[in-house]
Amino acid sequence: MKILAINPGSTSTKIAVFEQGDNVFQITLRHSAEELKPFASVAEQLAFRKDVILSELQKASVSMGEISVVVGRGGIVKPIASGVYEVNEAMKADLYSAKYGEHASNLGALIADDIAQSLPAAKAYIADPVVVDELQDVARVAGLPMFTRKSIFHALNQKATARAYACEQGKKYEELNLIVAHMGGGISVGAHREGKVVDVNNAVGGDGAFSPERTGTTPALQLLEACFSGKYTKAELQKMLVGGGGLVAHLGTNEAQKAVARAEQGDEQARLVVNAMSYQVGKEIGAAATVLHGKVDAILITGGIAHNAFVTGYIRQMVAFIAPVAVYPGEDEMSALAANVTQMLDGKLPLRIYA
Repeated sequence: MKILAINPGSTSTKIAVFEQGDNVFQITLRHSAEELKPFASVAEQLAFRKDVILSELQKASVSMGEISVVVGRGGIVKPIASGVYEVNEAMKADLYSAKYGEHASNLGALIADDIAQSLPAAKAYIADPVVVDELQDVARVAGLPMFTRKSIFHALNQKATARAYACEQGKKYEELNLIVAHMGGGISVGAHREGKVVDVNNAVGGDGAFSPERTGTTPALQLLEACFSGKYTKAELQKMLVGGGGLVAHLGTNEAQKAVARAEQGDEQARLVVNAMSYQVGKEIGAAATVLHGKVDAILITGGIAHNAFVTGYIRQMVAFIAPVAVYPGEDEMSALAANVTQMLDGKLPLRIYA
């Protein structure tokens, strides 16, 4: 069995081919601003991106007729349970219209379905999109009834990391209470209770620790003052919160490695800011421990920033008293997509219906 995995980003598309669980081909395709400029919406990029993918697979001599599964990175659909979903008309309609939000990852399911339909016997799926919602009801309530806390986080990598740890321990994911901290361009910390993420910060919507590009939780009254100061447009403020906040705002870089290097070279401002980001992640982990009533089997730190011992060491010092800490550097989303589909086909994960 061959699986084609597709992960579209704002200016790139990652593709990988898996055969019997082995990654036999992987590449990241870059898309320039000039190439994407003609498209008024993300959905309009479908044909362009699909053609680039097929061209690259042809160059690599990948036999398309041997592919039986095409799995795309799940986009912003309605809140759904964790799992694998076959792409259907209801899902495509929501993604084409960007009903729940427009993001490059919306193309994952659309491209996967388009390619699968051109193959003899292939099916298209998505797995654990960012809108996986398993929050307990008490976690949804905000301080005003007009607002609701939402579950938007790095579900694919958090779930894959949790399952990997459980497998290493000879246990099932559903038997453990885990705290998983994903640290990348955004940061999410989830409380996993027996296979469900019962609480997690909204990694996009201004909640939790600040990250390389996002502000996280921001002092509300100070933000309100900025909103009505007349100094900024709505678009400018939104960019500050998501894309221009965190390390970018403080240090002028969204690369954690560069920020840490400056700290290690004696830049005290860089040291303070990097430590503050790490400190806030530690606080989020402590909060997640209370959600689990202190019954925590392990704390898992993952994502690109987990490669950095300066950051993970700071966090470990804060939270090691709660539970053992394990570090899983990076985020192998392509392998996670393929693994989810494989486990579904093997009957270890359910196939869900998007409706």
